[in-house]
Amino acid sequence: MQIADKFDWFCRTTWSKSAYNTLWCLIGCSIGDFGTIYYFQITPHSLSVFLVMLIAIINGIITSIILETIILLKQKFKLIEAFKIACGMSLISMVSMELAMNLTDYLIVGSAKLVWWVVPIMLLVGFLTPWPYNYWRLKKFNKACH
Repeated sequence: MQIADKFDWFCRTTWSKSAYNTLWCLIGCSIGDFGTIYYFQITPHSLSVFLVMLIAIINGIITSIILETIILLKQKFKLIEAFKIACGMSLISMVSMELAMNLTDYLIVGSAKLVWWVVPIMLLVGFLTPWPYNYWRLKKFNKACH
């Protein structure tokens, strides 16, 4: 490996930009995820915990794509182009964020249930999990969501 091939993990500008991107992804994912978990928490149902979490993950990804599309529309993208870019965002980042948040909820609470003191922990874990990947993707390929 040559010196030029080494990856730089110490760029403050890239960490800052990737944190901003990760935060927007977290907001989008959390809306659908928490909304779904809360709905099943207050509604009688016979679904398993894991099915509720799967639905929450899917809804989190959908709301993240919707939020991203709205952000891109405000940046003067056309609807179809904004939607395509939003769908092309890193699925790895969104899925890892969703899995981390739901796994944290399950490991701490023991079910798909929102408890006020678990939410900040879920958000922190959900943010930290994909952040290094988002940094790497931005630094290596100059690809970001926003």
